[in-house]
Amino acid sequence: MKDAPSRTFGRFRAARGPKGQRITRFWPFLCIALILLAALDLLAGNGLGAVGGVLLWKLRLPRMLTAVVAGASLGLAGAQMQAVFRNPLADPHIMGVSGGAGLGAAVVSLALGSSAWWFSGTSMALAAILGAFLTSALIVTLSARVRSSTLLILGVMLGFIFSAVTSILQYSAGEESLKLFYSWMAGSFSGTRYGELAAMAAALLGGMVLAVCNGKGLDLILFGDDYATFSGASTRAIRTQAMLSASLMTGMVTAFCGPVGFVGIVAPHLARRLWGTAAHRSLIPGTMLTGAFLALVADILANLWPTPLPVGSTMALIGIPLVLVLLLRNTS
Repeated sequence: MKDAPSRTFGRFRAARGPKGQRITRFWPFLCIALILLAALDLLAGNGLGAVGGVLLWKLRLPRMLTAVVAGASLGLAGAQMQAVFRNPLADPHIMGVSGGAGLGAAVVSLALGSSAWWFSGTSMALAAILGAFLTSALIVTLSARVRSSTLLILGVMLGFIFSAVTSILQYSAGEESLKLFYSWMAGSFSGTRYGELAAMAAALLGGMVLAVCNGKGLDLILFGDDYATFSGASTRAIRTQAMLSASLMTGMVTAFCGPVGFVGIVAPHLARRLWGTAAHRSLIPGTMLTGAFLALVADILANLWPTPLPVGSTMALIGIPLVLVLLLRNTS
């Protein structure tokens, strides 16, 4: 079954080409480009010469590493969601998982108060992960009853509902909580401490292990539920494991970086086109690499200005044109 999963995306499949040659050709190029972007990201911003090593090790290195881990996490989450729902537009942001994580963080920071003695980045992360898990559980439950296209609409509606509830919570929040929440909503890779970075990296590792173990199931489900069931696989188990992986990574990234969108949509498409395959043995590492690449580019652009821009905005400026190009090419 040579590269069979890529055919199930129809017009959304990766460009054709010798798979072995593509993998050999693009891995070194992207790895070198990623290293160069990481070095450039360390230099992006003001005041490096004034503070020297202190600024580099305490602010810029954590920021760069956060961008790499967050981009890889969101890219891998998006790849799994596009596979289990067989929809090229599925990603944590569109499907409402990021919104659920954001609502969990909002409940902790706005409704319960950031001045509470137990409030910390850890409690915010746990609330975000719980929100992502509950949203994923709802989506998995609904996926057994509705079609993929309908499920995408339901995910968008869930995002709107979570946004509305979050807006209501803002009215009862204090000034200090609102300032913290608005800063978080803008999205940023800055300000992450090494302990928080370690938690994000652990979530990425756990999500990657789940994805790798589920790789064959993700390939099978691309052909449809009937084919996967006929092959002896449990579609519910495949979806549950994929959503568990996606929720773990999305919840942790959203908690510490805010709602960063478009990485989960764009990174899998870029990986499929670069590697010429939708088989997850190649797509999982490829998507992590392209996701980290996109996040670094967004962070560099955000820090080119005297006052850094929200990384969520720069990621949207990168992601929206790429999504439009992909859609136009796939429908032409």
